[in-house]
Amino acid sequence: MFRCMLRAKIHNATVTEANIRYEGSLTIDELLLAATGIRPYEQVQISNLNNGERFETYVIPGPPGSGVVCLNGPTARKGEVGDKIIIFSYEYVNQEEMKAFLPKIVLLDEANRITG
Repeated sequence: MFRCMLRAKIHNATVTEANIRYEGSLTIDELLLAATGIRPYEQVQISNLNNGERFETYVIPGPPGSGVVCLNGPTARKGEVGDKIIIFSYEYVNQEEMKAFLPKIVLLDEANRITG
């Protein structure tokens, strides 16, 4: 049996840009992706703490160290610059893998730098 488990979470990210003219996705600072193991073009779920929106898209890498978290395309309608969001990535694991399974969670400050 497989279970869908939280694999990675970027908590308290601040939206830095919203680009409606882009084809779609979520741009995330490459250092944040590396810290969580989230891969470019991976599906993620986003929860907006400011307006309650919850939506899915895919990730594209942003410049490392930039702190960028940009809502692109239709997702730009789901939030505004300054909104706080949580980014989730999930993985299916089997019963044996669950014994040692722990998600990778990073906490961010106001500038999208890792604090924990």
